[in-house]
Amino acid sequence: MQRKKTKKVKVGNIYIGGDSPVTIQSMTNTKTANIKDTIEQIKLLEKAGCEIIRVAVPDEESAQAIKKIKKEINIPLVADIHFDYKLAIKSIEHGADKIRINPGNVGGIDKIKEIIKAAKHYNIPIRVGVNSGSLERDILEKYKKPCAEALAESAIRNVKLLEDLDFFNIVVSVKSSNVLETIESYKILSRSIDYPLHLGVTESGTLISGTVKSSIGIGLLLYEGIGDTIRVSLTDDPVNEIKVAREILKSLGLRKGIEIVSCPTCGRTNINLIELAQKITRELENYTKPIKVAIMGCAVNGPGEAKEADIGIAAGKGEALIFKKGEIIKKVKESEILEELFKEIEKL
Repeated sequence: MQRKKTKKVKVGNIYIGGDSPVTIQSMTNTKTANIKDTIEQIKLLEKAGCEIIRVAVPDEESAQAIKKIKKEINIPLVADIHFDYKLAIKSIEHGADKIRINPGNVGGIDKIKEIIKAAKHYNIPIRVGVNSGSLERDILEKYKKPCAEALAESAIRNVKLLEDLDFFNIVVSVKSSNVLETIESYKILSRSIDYPLHLGVTESGTLISGTVKSSIGIGLLLYEGIGDTIRVSLTDDPVNEIKVAREILKSLGLRKGIEIVSCPTCGRTNINLIELAQKITRELENYTKPIKVAIMGCAVNGPGEAKEADIGIAAGKGEALIFKKGEIIKKVKESEILEELFKEIEKL
């Protein structure tokens, strides 16, 4: 797929946009002022593959905590600001690598000028973050309700506001909990501006519903070449946001890593393949080797159907065949499947 070329923006020690890879973001759900818990969660997210982390800054104590948090983590930190422009400035002064604001809710042009002054001084970008719950009154009156056109118009207006103030170090997002609305708003935005776009479906739900909505919304946009950084929003452990985001990117060929395929099981299955597949997936979830592993429940879905896999198993009653590129290399007992499979994976 051909990605749209956008401006390149530096966030901490990485880049968003231009020829940079699509990056993965998440947001902590700890109280930012609880420095210990926030650092612990960020480190878990780093290990899972998070490349940019965002923290909520609802008060001055949270803004001050950024300085200590930054010393203990290895990825860029974004401060999420609403309403109080002073918190944006304090977050910048305490080391935030980027701030996220909705210019329409920080209190007027003079306050936006102060934020821009600080961002310029520290040379950090601002994400203009618009969502369906924070549209300007006149835009809502124009469109009668939140919609794709309203979201895009609000974002473009706020981008122009920053540009008129001679600020161009910008990332943009337009998020809705409605998947189709999100897709259409980003399409309009992509045609209208060339700043890097932060993709996401906001308030997408719990693990299953949120994964489905995010995969469709983010996936369709990335397939069309739109998007430079992504955040999967789940009402769940933030580590799962990273896992889902990685799978979205891998499925579109935008990120290398291990790919696991497994059959859905049926009446021919004679072992607990669901449990086996879960164990294999957990063991390999942090592997970065670009290999394909097949976990098949019988001879029908075995080496023939999964012959394109680099390595795989075809389970039988109390035993399994291990195959490479469709060729059987050994037969093992059920109790030996995991050990023998991992041995062969290590050889690849």
